[in-house]
Amino acid sequence: MAKSAIALYHSANCQVESLMVSQAKIDPLVIAISSRALFNLEDSHRVFEEEGLDAYQQYQISKEDKPLEPGDAFLLVQKLLGLNELLDESPVQVILLSRNSADTGLRIFNSIQHYDLDISRAAFSGGDSPYRYISAFNSHLFLSTDGADVRQALELGVAAATILPSENSRTPNEKLKIAFDGDAVLFSDDSEKIFKNKGLEAFTENEREAANEPLSGGPFKPVLAALQQIQMAFPPGEAPLRTCLVTARAAPAHERVVRTLRAWNIRIDESLFLGGLDKGEFLRAFDADVFFDDQEGHCESARNHVATGHVPHGVANQ
Repeated sequence: MAKSAIALYHSANCQVESLMVSQAKIDPLVIAISSRALFNLEDSHRVFEEEGLDAYQQYQISKEDKPLEPGDAFLLVQKLLGLNELLDESPVQVILLSRNSADTGLRIFNSIQHYDLDISRAAFSGGDSPYRYISAFNSHLFLSTDGADVRQALELGVAAATILPSENSRTPNEKLKIAFDGDAVLFSDDSEKIFKNKGLEAFTENEREAANEPLSGGPFKPVLAALQQIQMAFPPGEAPLRTCLVTARAAPAHERVVRTLRAWNIRIDESLFLGGLDKGEFLRAFDADVFFDDQEGHCESARNHVATGHVPHGVANQ
């Protein structure tokens, strides 16, 4: 084949491959969220606790045309849905799950419309826990303020976190930034069990010896993989989304993490190996929209700086 023909052949192949990448279908990241994580329902909940169900129903109906204030996960959801406006496909779907009835839930849907949130699917469970609909909606992630529902979702094999109240007020930035802890969140808690049961020295020695053995995936591995798929739909360096690993690990235990992500073929934008330092200041420096961690102590520190989700999974929560 002549050189010019070979060049033309390779050029055509590159164009086809480029077209295939640009047309590759993105499997949507499906997020189920409770109404109390999305909106501030503290006043309504107080009425329910102090005056009962009938008073709560009347309260909600009387105020159904008054939009609810944003909740602790509102900004995260708003920015996730904003990704849909930047791509031809809609890479993010958000499902509302609520213990309200459809009648009392009308105020919630009116609030969704008020803020122009692209949320059209919902389950109103009339007082029962809505967690059983998480799998039916093929959800990758469940966010709630109810720790019991979150634990049940994790038992179903779905990534889930309890959204904690945060006093932090942030100036919204354009990029969506999501931070994850490592062990028991992105990775299994196998190594963390060694640390809890035998101490730091045994943990470090195990990680050194197993450096070439990839860690098993934790509950949030599919979420990270879905986020990377969204990132890859944008030209290199132009994705409005960044991910960060924030772990208490330090050298030499860092090597196994690096090799694990490489084996998974998952790239993470930033990695912070803190060796036990407080995570809060580093999360503020990263400017995270949300941080997911399995340890309550880390979450308490983090929520003073960024929105935080406690993942009640693994040995630290037994």
